[in-house]
Amino acid sequence: MLTEEAEQSLAQRLPQPWPLQPERTERARVDHLLGRDAVHQGAALLADLLPTPSLQHALERPGPLLVLDQVTDPRNVGAILRSAAAFGVAAVITQDRNAPEETGSLAKAASGALETVPLLRAVNIARTLIALKAAGCWVVGLDAGVGNPLSGPALAERRAALVLGAEGEGLRRLTRETCDEVAVLTMPGVMESLNVSAAAAVALYELARRA
Repeated sequence: MLTEEAEQSLAQRLPQPWPLQPERTERARVDHLLGRDAVHQGAALLADLLPTPSLQHALERPGPLLVLDQVTDPRNVGAILRSAAAFGVAAVITQDRNAPEETGSLAKAASGALETVPLLRAVNIARTLIALKAAGCWVVGLDAGVGNPLSGPALAERRAALVLGAEGEGLRRLTRETCDEVAVLTMPGVMESLNVSAAAAVALYELARRA
């Protein structure tokens, strides 16, 4: 669906004929379909959800893994996916419940990473961590209060799976107990914690540091 202005703008970038013939509509209708908070630029596309890969498929990809324990804000999940793509993460794993759907706001925050980094949904996070450990991953939970500082060089010879908890609440008890270790981010300033997406970016940068 395209507004008249959006169709003209798209035609300048991509000359017709197009593989799909758009339906001309008014901006108010796109607002109604997507919600007024959506930044849609007068265009909307109905698409199938991307296929969800298996955990085994994710483990066959190189790189660390990220596990999100009840992170519910789609913009945070999108930003985490963007950082995951930048640092070569094999997959991002969320809980099947208490996690956002792959909506337009999540995809926008991901800036294309939703199409390149597998996003898996796990029914049970603790059991998934056990499966990751059985596959040879070293599971590191991130906590704002206790634990040794996260060290990239110390994990250089291991494939790490980083676990991040919900904003404010942090890791749930069973999730924490299932981790191989709990680590903190070194922050010498006055703030005690970071937004979960910022923490993920800092942790992945530290994980990429080999010396």
